[in-house]
Amino acid sequence: MALVRRMVSDISGTEAADSEFITLIVRQHPATREAKALDVLPTEIAQFNETSDLVTLEVGNGAEKRTILVPLADFRRLVSDDVVRNARPTRGRRPGFSTKG
Repeated sequence: MALVRRMVSDISGTEAADSEFITLIVRQHPATREAKALDVLPTEIAQFNETSDLVTLEVGNGAEKRTILVPLADFRRLVSDDVVRNARPTRGRRPGFSTKG
């Protein structure tokens, strides 16, 4: 008896060698509340282009947070590059904060 493993694309159902597949992670989608992994062939997602002119924002307070993608041009109309460069980092204590009473 032999065990045969076949890989097929989650998008098209096309069968190919295991080494030809890549993993596509869907981080956010209206159809699900969690990230999902798809096995796909590179040619199937070749039409998707990276966009370098987006700003990823995290908005919220405490545990309630959401992510917003904004075109860089729109963000720059509201917030200058200098304001972003001079903003406090997200890690560590706020400047001027002291643990001494």
